[in-house]
Formats: sequence, C-alpha cells, structure tokens
Amino acid sequence: MPETCALLARVQRSNETEIIAMETTQQSTAITSEELSQERTSGVGQASPWMVALLLAVLTLAIYLPALGNGFVNYDDPDYVTANSNVLHGLSWQNLIWAFGTDNIAANWHPLTWISHMTDVELYGLAPWGHHLTSVLLMVANVALLFLVLLEMTGSTWRSAAVAALWAVHPLNVEPVAWIAERKELLSLLFLFLALIAYSRYAKAPAWSRYAGVAFLFALGLMGKVMIMTGPLVMLLLDYWPLDRLQSGSEQETNPTGKRSAFALVVEKWPLFLFSVAAGLTTVWIHRREGALTTAMPLAWRLKNAVYSYALYLWKWIWPAKLAVFYPHPENRLAYWQVGVAGLVLIAISTAVWRLRDRNYLVVGWLWYLITLFPMIGILQSGRQAMGDHHAALPMIGLLIAVTWLVGDWVEARNFSPVPVGAVVAAAVMVLAVVSHRQLGYWRNSETLFRHALEATVRNGIAEDNLGAALMEKGESTEALTHFLAAVQYSPDLGIAHYNLAVALHRQNQLAPAAEQYRLAIAFAASTADAAHAHNNLAVLYLQSNSLVAAKVEFDQAIALNPAELNSYLGRGQVELQLGQTDGALADFEFLSNRVASPVALYWLGRAEEAKENLAKAKAAYQAALQLAPALTDARTQLEKLQKVTGQ
Repeated sequence: MPETCALLARVQRSNETEIIAMETTQQSTAITSEELSQERTSGVGQASPWMVALLLAVLTLAIYLPALGNGFVNYDDPDYVTANSNVLHGLSWQNLIWAFGTDNIAANWHPLTWISHMTDVELYGLAPWGHHLTSVLLMVANVALLFLVLLEMTGSTWRSAAVAALWAVHPLNVEPVAWIAERKELLSLLFLFLALIAYSRYAKAPAWSRYAGVAFLFALGLMGKVMIMTGPLVMLLLDYWPLDRLQSGSEQETNPTGKRSAFALVVEKWPLFLFSVAAGLTTVWIHRREGALTTAMPLAWRLKNAVYSYALYLWKWIWPAKLAVFYPHPENRLAYWQVGVAGLVLIAISTAVWRLRDRNYLVVGWLWYLITLFPMIGILQSGRQAMGDHHAALPMIGLLIAVTWLVGDWVEARNFSPVPVGAVVAAAVMVLAVVSHRQLGYWRNSETLFRHALEATVRNGIAEDNLGAALMEKGESTEALTHFLAAVQYSPDLGIAHYNLAVALHRQNQLAPAAEQYRLAIAFAASTADAAHAHNNLAVLYLQSNSLVAAKVEFDQAIALNPAELNSYLGRGQVELQLGQTDGALADFEFLSNRVASPVALYWLGRAEEAKENLAKAKAAYQAALQLAPALTDARTQLEKLQKVTGQ
C-alpha cells in the first residue's frame, strides 16, 4: 500500500510538472506574440528614440527657419513687445514683479510669457529675427517632446513619430510659431508635454515626489497660457488609454496592481484641477475688468458659432486652406442649416467612435479634441474672433492620435509592407510642409498678413483696420483711408477703427468728418487709454480750428482718463496760454518738463514765464531747450529777443 501511494504521488508530481511546463510555454508564446505585434506596430526594425527625435527636430527647424526673415506685425505684437514699456526695459526685479501681476494691456495672466519676451529683449533688443528664433526653437522642442510623450506612453516608435511629424508641419501650427504675440501657446505646450512625460512615469511608479513634479510642470504651463487648463482631463483620458490605469467592473474583485476606480483617478488629480480653476478664474476676472469679455453678444450667437467652429476646425485640419490671422465672428449671420450640418457632423463622428469604442484610442482622440478645444470655442467670448488657427494646436493632437493608430491597426491587420505605408506618410508630410511654407510667407509683415486675411475672409473689420494702419505707416494714406472706411462699415463698434479713420481724415485736413470719427472712437473705446488718445487728438483738432474753449475741455478729459498722457499737458498749456490762463499754463509746462526731457516743453515753459514777466526764468528755460535741441529755431529766436531786451 505504501508503494502504491508513493507511485501515485510521483505520477501527480509528474503531471504538475507537465502542467507548469505547458503554462510556461504558453506564457513564452504570448510574450513572443506581443513582441512581434509591437515590432509590426513600430514599422521596420528598431530605431533609436533619440535619433527619431533628432530627425523630427531637424524637419521642424527646416520648415520654420524662414520665419527669421519676418518682422513684427501690428496686431498684438505692440502690446506684447514693441510698445510694451515693461518688456522693452528687459529683465529687472521690478519687471518680474509686474510680470506676475494682473495689470497689463494684454488682459491676461501669463508671467512666464512676459519673462520670455523680456529675455528676448535682453538678448536681441528689437531685432525681429531673434524673437522669431526663440519661437522656432520652442516649436522644435515641442515636436520632439510630443514624440517622446507618445513613445513613453505607448511604446510605439513609428506611430508616435508619424503623429509628431504631421503635427510639426501642419499649416494650422504656423500661426503660434510665426506670430510673436502667440509665444504663449508654445510655452504652455512645452510644459504640458513635460508634465505628461512626468505623469506617465508617475503612473507607472506612483510616488509623491513624482506627482509634485507633474504639478510643478503643469503650473508652469498655466503660467505660459491658461489654454492648457484641461490638462487634468487629458491625463484622465490617458489613464484610460494607453496607460490602462482605469479599473473595469470585472477587475474590481481581483484589484490588479496599478489600476484604480474612475473616482479615485479623478480625486488623485484634485491639485491639478485646483490650479486650472484658479488660473481660469483669474483670466476671466482680468478679461472682465479690462472689458475684453464680449458680454453684449447674446448666448445664442455664441452657441451657434461654437457648434459651427467645432466642425470648421475639423475641416481646416483636413483641408488647411483660406487660413487667416483673424476670422470675424459671424454674430447672427450663421444660417440654421449651417449650424445643423455642423451639429450632424459632430454627432455622426461621436456615434462612429462609440460603436468602435473597443478601439480605445478613438475614444481618447475624439474626446481629447472636444475637451481641449472647449475653453477656446467661444462660449465665454473674449474678443471679436470666431476662431483662431493657434487654438487648434493642442486639440489637433487628439485627432492625429486617433487617425494614426486606426490606420496603423488597419495596415497591421492586412500585413502590408511598411515601405509603401511610410511613403504615404512622407508624402503627406511633404504636402503639408509646402502649404506651411507658403503660409509662413504671409507673416512677412503686417501688409502681406492682412492682405491675405482679406482674401481668405469676408467682412473682416479687424483685417481692414490693421491693413490700413500698415499702409499709413508706409505713407500710403489714400489707400489706407479706403480700408479704414471698410473697417468702420464692417465693425461699426470698433473704436480703434474709428480712431484710425479720424487720424487719416485729420491728416488730409478734413476736420469736420475727422471730429465726428474721434467722437465715435471715444464712444466705442476699448479702454480708458484709447479714449484718452481720442480726446487728445480731438482737442488738437479744435486747437487747429481756434476753438480754444472746446480744445481745453477735450484736453481736460484726456488727462482725467489717463494722467500719463503727457502730450495733453503740452496741448492744454498752449490753450491756457492763449486764453490768458497763465498760471494753469505754467503749471502744465512745469509738470511736463519735470517728467520728461522735452525741448518743446521747455520752450513753452519759457513762453509762460515770459507771460508772467519772469524773464530770467524764461531765459533759463530757452537755454535748457537749446541744450537738448540746438536746432530749435523758435527757442533761439525767443532767447535772442530776451537778450536784446535785458542787454545780456
């Protein structure tokens, strides 16, 4: 009996050994299949990720390097660089404090962007090529980082490279690179991509130190531009695919390592959501305070434009033609059939994605597009634009991921050779690169940019106004006047257009129509500073017409609205001097002379002192004016007269 038991035991152990051997063989086979699948996904052979990243960087540099020959443009670039006194003074403790504050003409909170522009001024002064170089290098870094983000999360080299390459050369991405004022887009994406790489590593090996790195990088991205405020939602999508951190219902009993419930994944990101809410509320508060929010536009108009724009961004992603720096808001001109067709397109795509939801990347890519575009879609309208090419940079990534992985799976299922597939991708990259190169050329200067915008859009008041301003700067006032007239026709509540039209008419000595346009500019002024400029110029017009009392009223208004409007003190002093209000004139000229080293202010100070019979002070003022401007004939003439009178 014992021998029988021993024999049975040996047989049982032998069977167990065979079972273990079979399981080992199956595991080995499974691993081999996974490796083969990954190799097919990767395309051909193995490639160094860093070599691929380098090639992508070279491709991006080749596409955007011509931007170094472009100049600044007159749309937003003055606010951000060329006419921003804080930025023009470069890096200093005072300017760094200002950068983190909320008092700026751009009506945004993006301290990292301000610091970036200040650094450029320190490095390049106002040489446009240097500022463009920084933007190009940021784009190069972003393309390489996008590739590394996808590679880190998916392990697929060639699909990740295809997404990054197509994103790099897509014409919709020309705007944030070519437009100096949109540097903020590139900065925010740079730190978002770094945060996503850090998040992927945290997800694979959770630790508080790694999470702190994610939060820090995400906060820096928000300091570049608040548009990445949907970052925590993007991370939730990535938890679903490709990180596979979401615990399904069937897995709750086994509770596999690394997977968590949807609620737990949301709670995990509460600090990031807090950052997003704080940055978003700060931006809305600044916009509301500065009058940047278009609150007068009915919600129905904004909703119609939002639905239509979601579909239009898709179309421009597929067929990037008629791209413009500014798309005027349709307001209530969108037909219901247009909105309806756009809505049906969105519903159809959403339905298709739902039916194919077993392909997780389709769900993630489509929701990525819808979610990341939402803050810029115009429900909360800021400005007069219907949409903006630069808004598509982040949402476009979701579409590229969905399409690239879908095509990759389709090719893999049919065992197609990677060579023709790679050739098709290369051809698409080349075509998009050619279109992007042409689009980049439109940004050479303000005139070429806005002439193209008028070709690509209709009833574009902003483009008409900015083209007129560019022509005025060139001295082509007749053509400029035509565009200003079109601007006020298409955008009758655009204060700056009325102001520019008034200046053009004023220079042509058409004083009555110019005065009317100045009054409209005051009525529709976007800020107190704009209103002050219009009051000042209207006062100058009245002074030319010898309407002294009316001129003084306008100068008073200009100074009340903007005490820093120094030219108004000079004009008011001249009016007061002619009205016999010598004490007021003397006070204005003294104030101005103490603020700036102005030979003209010193000359008029001398005239006021003469009127008060303070001849010694008058002579000193004229001499000071001539020290600053020896060719100032009026000051020399008055000084010589005084010297004859006094015998000195």
